[in-house]
Amino acid sequence: MNVKTEITLSEHHLRLAEKMVEEGVFPSISSLVEAAIEQIDQTTHHDSTTDDVVSGMADEIRRRMELPEDQWLPWDGKETASRVKDKLRQKYAK
Repeated sequence: MNVKTEITLSEHHLRLAEKMVEEGVFPSISSLVEAAIEQIDQTTHHDSTTDDVVSGMADEIRRRMELPEDQWLPWDGKETASRVKDKLRQKYAK
């Protein structure tokens, strides 16, 4: 369902919108505004989710960095990688 509304644009933005319609980029100024709102909606939701995940990871890394060193897992290069690979093989062999 379409709802009629009124918006106010600066002269500059109106000219840009009219030019895009004239060039066939959008069939109407209404469709241009709808596309712009849709893009903002998708960007906002995507960035919000990504920011939450990245922020959560950063918080967890900071928390772990504050642990005493005796609670850190040792990293002995190839030995650790080998143990991880063995665990993965066991997990997916079942």
